[in-house]
Amino acid sequence: MKPETHAEINKSGTLLDRELSQLAFNRRVMAQAEDKSIPLLERLRYLCIMSSNMDEFFEVRVASLLAAGHAGGELSGHPALLATLARISNECHLLVQHQYEILNAEVLPQLRAKGVHLLRHNDRNEAQRAWVKDYFDREVRPLLTPIGLDPAHPFPQVVNKSLNFIVSLSGKDAFGRGTAIAIVKAPRVLPRVIRLPDELSGGGVSFCLLSSIIHAHISDLFAGREVLAYSQFRVTRDSDLWVDEDEVKNLRQALKGELVGRQFGTSVRLEVARNCPPELSQFLLDQFSLDQSRLYRVNGPVNLVRLTELIDHVQQPALRFAPFFPGVPGKAASADIFAALNKHDILLHHPFQSFQTVIDFVRSAAYDPAVVAIKQTIYRTGMNSDLMESLIAAARMGKEVTVIVELMARFDEEANINWADKLEQAGAQVVYGVVGLKTHAKVALVIRREEGALRFYAHLGTGNYHPTTTKLYTDFGLLTARQELAVEVNEVFIHLTSLTKPHNLSHLWLAPFGLQSEIIKAIRNEAKIARAGRPGRIIVKINALVDESVIRALYAASNDGVKIDLIVRGACTLKPGVPGLSANIRVRSIIGRFLEHSRIYYFRNDLAHDVYLASADWMSRNLFRRVEVAFPVLDRTLKRRVIAEGLNPYLKDNSNAWELEANGAYTRRKPRARQASFSAQQYLMQTLGMPQTETGE
Repeated sequence: MKPETHAEINKSGTLLDRELSQLAFNRRVMAQAEDKSIPLLERLRYLCIMSSNMDEFFEVRVASLLAAGHAGGELSGHPALLATLARISNECHLLVQHQYEILNAEVLPQLRAKGVHLLRHNDRNEAQRAWVKDYFDREVRPLLTPIGLDPAHPFPQVVNKSLNFIVSLSGKDAFGRGTAIAIVKAPRVLPRVIRLPDELSGGGVSFCLLSSIIHAHISDLFAGREVLAYSQFRVTRDSDLWVDEDEVKNLRQALKGELVGRQFGTSVRLEVARNCPPELSQFLLDQFSLDQSRLYRVNGPVNLVRLTELIDHVQQPALRFAPFFPGVPGKAASADIFAALNKHDILLHHPFQSFQTVIDFVRSAAYDPAVVAIKQTIYRTGMNSDLMESLIAAARMGKEVTVIVELMARFDEEANINWADKLEQAGAQVVYGVVGLKTHAKVALVIRREEGALRFYAHLGTGNYHPTTTKLYTDFGLLTARQELAVEVNEVFIHLTSLTKPHNLSHLWLAPFGLQSEIIKAIRNEAKIARAGRPGRIIVKINALVDESVIRALYAASNDGVKIDLIVRGACTLKPGVPGLSANIRVRSIIGRFLEHSRIYYFRNDLAHDVYLASADWMSRNLFRRVEVAFPVLDRTLKRRVIAEGLNPYLKDNSNAWELEANGAYTRRKPRARQASFSAQQYLMQTLGMPQTETGE
């Protein structure tokens, strides 16, 4: 697997480092945890999100860089790669250190002041210690299996991101041997956050971490031995799945085997407690074949993601964001969704507007006797999904159901395999996309027999068909009965199932065949307009921008006088505002309550105002190694809505916006003197959400 890094190719200095740009995104997430205007539990949640992001960064990005280096021999033979890894390591250590400083100096003390206590052993009173001791004896100790290391008990296999303990012991074991090191694995079946009884919490609510409980009683596991030192530890491993798709006959079966192996991939990071003795941390580094730069000493739990369990248990509304109830556009409220679509397209802006309309669209199709076929792509859908159940029901009722399931959707492979099994058992035709390419497009098609002819209805979106993320991610979805669009959606499905070359598409831009070239063509068209003396304008909202060819086209358009605004949530390797290179380009990132996920491409095109929504970011992997769809918004009213909701508020935002400088640094926007504060997400919640009076609040 070759990583998309610019460390070696960016010799001209016209691009920013991709990995450092991705880490800068995590720094912006962490800034949310420092924002005193945000409720405390939400600040804690941002710390947890940042930890999850960092886990994936090591599991995928760092792992891929290391794999690329080792592919040609020793890392020492790749000086540019070593320099990149050193920069990454330095920034990661600084990020993690600051993360725990926020946790320990700000968030946890302020939660204590609100009656929410995360108790370490020294914080617990006698009654609390007695309860913890009883909990340990009843629930924890019976499940622990301490392993004393000797030739018969070598260092055990340690699962990716699992909680473990290393223990240094004095004296000899029961057999008279000097086994000095033991390993204790925390049971994965136990909760990591344990709530104490209310009567022991002094009117508030108190929690203990499983790691703290094991720490406090670890000596109980080694009768007759003195525990000299111990530390929790956690190893992060390469988690990218790989199968030889040219060799395997059944991708699903091959992936099932790979999912087990993912837990024991190559080690890339070791986390230990801050006070872990150097000899123990070095012992662990040796076991996992890591150098000191991969060691992270943390002042707290080695897995902050687990603190989301605490957030879920605390029932104090004042410590959370106020509840939000998505709106339902009037056009989508029709009892007959197909009749409504024959009158007009329906545009949905999630999570400000409910995803239920899309679920109802598929459910209506499943139970409508006039519907003869349903086709849909699935990238991420989660373990529980009403939408998938509707597809299963449709298949059982004899409809032609075709589902293209992306088995290689990172970290969703198991859920997708399970749904593929259920769909096939129900009689659906399940296809696993195209060998070597991930099917990332978000499209669904319903074919209905009306007055003796087949009529097509389609849903095209920028986000996944996932019940949870549709409430947390900003995305657009278009429901349409425009035959010129829906017929082309059917052509995409035929292409994916038959593996034949797709027919010429007049409206959809399809990767890997023409999406990049269409994007560059549209950029160059704006440049041509600008050279002719007319206004050239481009506004793009995406999650990442790293494709070099697209960046070069943007640089050229900037030099031709095109005004370009890029709203890029995460990694961006384009350098904005550089005279002679990108003087007319501005880049900003919005970090707020919801994860910005929608992809919008706007080109002024001499007042034609071309608006495309897409599943694709402007990255090489999206443009060439995935099946992606960008689709035009043809209805003028809906086109204006996309601009008014998806672009203009984000360019106006002065509360959650960060502006990228040419050196790669981000500066947070603040309201100027006498300027009112404006948050795009808050504006959209107020504009599109359901009024509180309608919710009974």
